[in-house]
This record gives sequence, structure tokens and C-alpha cells, in this order.
Amino acid sequence: MTAGDFSCLWPLASRLRAAPSRLSPLASRLSAEQTAAGFTLIELIVVLAILALLVSIAIPRYFAHVDYAKEATLKQDLNVMRDAIDKFYGDKGRYPDTLEELVDSRYIRTIPVDPITESTTTWHIVGPPPDADAKGNVYDVKSGSEGRGRDGTAHADW
Repeated sequence: MTAGDFSCLWPLASRLRAAPSRLSPLASRLSAEQTAAGFTLIELIVVLAILALLVSIAIPRYFAHVDYAKEATLKQDLNVMRDAIDKFYGDKGRYPDTLEELVDSRYIRTIPVDPITESTTTWHIVGPPPDADAKGNVYDVKSGSEGRGRDGTAHADW
């Protein structure tokens, strides 16, 4: 077959190309609305890729700030409890027997939650040194967390 053999089909091909314009008004309106509305798959994939990139940058920074806030809260809670222990000792001449005694005597309102362990029962109580003549059991308080801070020191050493 040669190209000339298909010359009789040329008018048919031109009619097929023109066929969509001969559709009913409703069909032509539907096809125009379908092509004009919505997004292509490529556009959606590009938007999702950009969102994924932004989230992958933001999430690690968010968690780093959460850890920083927990450490700052831990330091503040330790300072408040140590200050209350010192005031208790200054007023009564002895150290408290428990942390609850600080609450009962209204030196602190409540025992704070350890922000790292998220519990009020994990505080480690340090008794007075053996050579001191001080009475009581709560000389100092430390976190019950086994983790390390951003500076590399253990939370339990703060």
C-alpha cells in the first residue's frame, strides 16, 4: 500500500476531527466543564511534594523546641523545689521528711510534674550528707529521668 491508497480516507479523517464540534449543546458544555474544573494529577503531585518538603523541615525543629521547653521547665521546677526546701529549713531548723510535707506546709502548692518523665512520683530525693547534724530526709531533689540534656549532662545530675 502506498500513501495514495489512503487518499480516499482523507475526507473521513477531517470529518472525525470535526465530530466533537457537532455534539449536542449539553455534551459540549459537559466536556468544557470537565476540562476546565479540577487539577491535573501532576499539579497535585507537585503540591504534595512541596508540602512534604516543608513538613520534613518543620517537624524536627518542632520536636527540638519541645525538648528545649521540657528542659527549661525541669530546671525551673528544680529551682522552685530547692528554694522551698531551703525556706523550710530556714523556718523550722530541719529538712522536710517528704515532698508532700512541703505541700502540706504550703511552701509549694503542689509537687510539680517532672516534665521529662511526666510523673510526680519519679523525683529522686537526696538525703542530707552523713556528716551534717540536720534532721529530715529531703536535702535536695533531682529528676528521675535517665536521659541526657542538650548539653550532654544527665538530667539526674541537675
